[in-house]
Amino acid sequence: MMKKIEFTVKVMLALMIIGVAFTGCSTNESEDPIVQEQDTSEVVLSSEVDEATESLDVLLLEIYENQEESETRMMNPPPLPDCVTVTVVFQQGFREVTIDFGTEGCMIRGHVYRGRVIMTYERNLQAQEIFISCVLEDYYFDNKNIIGSNTILRQLSNDNGNPQFTHTRDITIIWPNGVQASREGQKVREWIEGFGSGIFSDNVFEVTGYWISTFVNGNSHSYEIMTPLRREVICRYFVSGNVDVERTNFGGLFDYGDGGCDNQATFILDNGTVIDITLN
Repeated sequence: MMKKIEFTVKVMLALMIIGVAFTGCSTNESEDPIVQEQDTSEVVLSSEVDEATESLDVLLLEIYENQEESETRMMNPPPLPDCVTVTVVFQQGFREVTIDFGTEGCMIRGHVYRGRVIMTYERNLQAQEIFISCVLEDYYFDNKNIIGSNTILRQLSNDNGNPQFTHTRDITIIWPNGVQASREGQKVREWIEGFGSGIFSDNVFEVTGYWISTFVNGNSHSYEIMTPLRREVICRYFVSGNVDVERTNFGGLFDYGDGGCDNQATFILDNGTVIDITLN
């Protein structure tokens, strides 16, 4: 099981239709409106958790890789916006990197980050691994408060000879209206093409894993990547792979296609019904 990628607004609307279809076939008609409302609203909220966690992962790895580049090759990393302050404490085999987005918030790639992330990492030279631990302090993503921790195990070479990042998270996200949900899971990102080339545009990753979202009413949504999701950095979307989705009242397979860089995907219900999805 693992972390599904961002559902966008059109995806949410499509899955809301799916929720309506399922609750409409329920034998307990008195519960249909309640179940339908829970399913559709929680689909949207869960997608926002996906977006918040994925955006943080990408940013942290970018800052980490930039820091490594600046140390090993004496190069200046690409600049972050002036509203971000990065402070590094050096010790033998240990680093502490504090990323401060400020109290007013900092706009990065269309999202507002606020608060601080403290990232520490320790090197195990014998195992060729780096363990990265992230602590969130008064951290907000687009006005959503995120509480908890995130760890990343960076392997310089996995069984396939590729760099690999294993993310493990246990967080709670709180919306401005007080609604909250928790997220637990693990995501493995394997760097399968472009490593060491010095060219950003040829990087390709495969993502596997699982995750569970739990809401305060007890409803849980689980996701498991069945076929690795392929991320080519020159494409905004995953180009292939699929995710098994199990929600309170329906399930199915979310499929990103066969390798083309486009915004088309499908959701295949357990009963065989196919829903075309357009990603924003």
